[in-house]
Amino acid sequence: MQDQGWDVTSMEVTHGVRLSFHTWPSSRLEATRIIAPLGALYTPLAQLPPTSAPPQALPYEPVRCSSTSCKAVLNPYCQVDFRSKLWVCPFCNSRNHFPPHYAENISEQNLPAELIPQYTTCEYELPSIPPAGPPVFIFVVDICSHEEELKELADSISQALQLLPEDCLVGLITYGTNVQVHELGFEGIQKNYVLRGNKEYVPSKVQELLGCGLKNQARQQPQQQAPPGPPGSAPPPAPTPQYAGPGAQILSRFLLPVSECSLTLESILEDLKKDPWPVPADRRTARCTGCALSVASSILELGCPRRGGRVMLFTGGPCTSGPGAIVSRMKTCDMRSHADLAKNAEPMHKPACEYYAKLAARQSGGSTTGKKGNTAPKTSAPMHVVDIFACSLDQVGMLEMQGLVEATGGLMVLGDSFGQSVFKESLMRVFKRYPDEIQGVGQNPDGGLMSMAFGASLEVVTSRECKIQGAIGPVSSFDKKGGNVSDIEIGKGGTSAWGLGGIDPGTTVALYFEVAVPANTQLPEGKRRYVQFLTKYQHSNGRTRLRSTTICGPWHNMAPPAQQQQGQQMGPDISPIKFSFDQEAAAVLTARLAVHRTENEDVSDVMRWVDRSLIRMCNKFADYVPDDPSSFRLTPQFSLFPQFMFHLRRSQFLQLFNSSPDEATYYRYILNRENTTNSLVMIQPTLLSYSFDGPPQPALLDSVSVQPNTILLLDTFFHVVVFHGETIAAWREAKYHEQDEHEAFRNLLEAPQTDAQMIMDSRFPVPRYIVCDQHKSEARFLMAKLNPSVSHNSEGGAGTAVFTDDVSLRVFMEHLMKLAVQE
Repeated sequence: MQDQGWDVTSMEVTHGVRLSFHTWPSSRLEATRIIAPLGALYTPLAQLPPTSAPPQALPYEPVRCSSTSCKAVLNPYCQVDFRSKLWVCPFCNSRNHFPPHYAENISEQNLPAELIPQYTTCEYELPSIPPAGPPVFIFVVDICSHEEELKELADSISQALQLLPEDCLVGLITYGTNVQVHELGFEGIQKNYVLRGNKEYVPSKVQELLGCGLKNQARQQPQQQAPPGPPGSAPPPAPTPQYAGPGAQILSRFLLPVSECSLTLESILEDLKKDPWPVPADRRTARCTGCALSVASSILELGCPRRGGRVMLFTGGPCTSGPGAIVSRMKTCDMRSHADLAKNAEPMHKPACEYYAKLAARQSGGSTTGKKGNTAPKTSAPMHVVDIFACSLDQVGMLEMQGLVEATGGLMVLGDSFGQSVFKESLMRVFKRYPDEIQGVGQNPDGGLMSMAFGASLEVVTSRECKIQGAIGPVSSFDKKGGNVSDIEIGKGGTSAWGLGGIDPGTTVALYFEVAVPANTQLPEGKRRYVQFLTKYQHSNGRTRLRSTTICGPWHNMAPPAQQQQGQQMGPDISPIKFSFDQEAAAVLTARLAVHRTENEDVSDVMRWVDRSLIRMCNKFADYVPDDPSSFRLTPQFSLFPQFMFHLRRSQFLQLFNSSPDEATYYRYILNRENTTNSLVMIQPTLLSYSFDGPPQPALLDSVSVQPNTILLLDTFFHVVVFHGETIAAWREAKYHEQDEHEAFRNLLEAPQTDAQMIMDSRFPVPRYIVCDQHKSEARFLMAKLNPSVSHNSEGGAGTAVFTDDVSLRVFMEHLMKLAVQE
């Protein structure tokens, strides 16, 4: 097959992959000299066009390489011998026989789908694994919030129930001081089981307390009296009691199909009341979030151990009682801050993190927990996802619960109130479905089914010349060792397979690679590298699928062998590597790596690492005369990369000022799971300018773009801001737009609002929508993101001054050029 060029957008559309470099250096030493990470951003469930993947899942098992150390899946890059019915694996060069049903019919004119050249991605529906049934949803509701908040939350959950397929199973848990497990299969009156919130329960104990064990059922089973026989006859044998297992009892009482329990659920939600336990004035509300999550996980483990499910937590404050508590109930004890965490001055932080990490280990592979709470080792990807919807003006503990959400592939949504569209619309979009039709193909075989998937795992197979350093994203390591695993670990490293848990069409994983070829080894001309991504997951229809994506790319030898033998002193030709650079993918890979380093390093050290890496990259790839900054030039492939790094340094991912630990955790988690385009918007927001001079125009993210007679539309991914200039705001306040003769002004006011709505309609989580005017308080959302080319420290200049001590992009570039051109 021919290489498909360096159209990075095309590669993302056809493969769901973005690479930082499309041509790789052919030795380990040269790979370290390109500075930028050698990696890929892979979206496992990317919606691909029909020209690059079969329109529906193939209903048979994939053909795999027979080598035990490889197990790659048959793909278009395999060499096929049609006479002897053999195929050669491009990863390990093993020769393999086709299965009989392939060998009988295969020919050059009759190829199976996985050998058709353009089908580099194929999806299989595995018939060997029986269907698990529709997914399960347990709503875990915090009832410590105010009555108005509870009413808004109950209304949102009722709307979400209408979006679920009727055969999905649902359950309800409410919690405050204690945990209430609601029995939905009990007719007549509302019935729930109350568990103390200050204790930790293992699944066996939850089973016993809910009355789902064999002993409990035996006590409840009425004694059946056998009819007396004739006088003198032997008494008949006593009937053998028929006991249902604990899983069946859970499914018949606490987890029911939506079609059977929607009325009961809505009745409970309508009657939700605030937790009745009294709260002294000097104490916080007792909120047992950790216990409630543990009970919900136990119910899923007992009732649906191998079926996909979600624990959806709706919380309005921090956990203050029982396991997983992050703050004392005494109001004299403040919530932990960045300074407290840096000094290790928060005694409740580490125990809470350990508790949620243990809960995450329980979710993995449907592992069961014994009487002493010991968990079995991880065997497969988590089937049960934990989502957090937090709406509070205070912190709720996202920092401590991040490990649980990340390990299960869950979602995070952070808002101020359950009445905000940020929460309401985001909750609705969790249950998004596949469209009924595929453009250019017709009927979608998955149309109407939910686009979420469960129990996903990702395995990466590579050529012998490269190794895997690790992955960054919502993944957990499977510790699968092999010849393609590097000794250098990045993110979750030391493995070639990871558990993803819950995934959706937007989930994106960053993978980092290492060239394993020694410096003195020359690769043959025309040698290609191969990488295969194997994603196994449970579809929302209950079937298990495997998606295989295979990509191919060239190596570049830095100098021909003849030059090396003759000892010619010539600089290596790096132009093929240079022109194959994808600065957008590289910026996202660098940002994820920087965020990951903040977990164990001080932010100032991470900033210095970003600066040094950028200087070395420019020194390597820029065109310049040594010691002459005025001669510094960057090719188009690199021209935006310094700008991305400038905005990354100023972003909320590295700047902790004016953000809480929960907010920093939330922003970083979203960055680590979004695709390239969305991640770039987070790093460097987009700005559109609206004026009477013509149609909307992209504007510089700079203070000079703020003009009195323009409207600006800023998209930061988390916020969408419509900013009115001083003159525009004055005209609007004078109500000129309500007069017929000023129709153009009315259209000008409406245009950015329409475009803002289009942005928010396609976004998850739904961004906060802000309309503000120049010189007003909410204008800070725009001003904080602008390049301060005009500030209170500068003299004169057009535009509005930004009050900051940060240097401008011009000063940043001047220093960069000066340092990069030094010998």
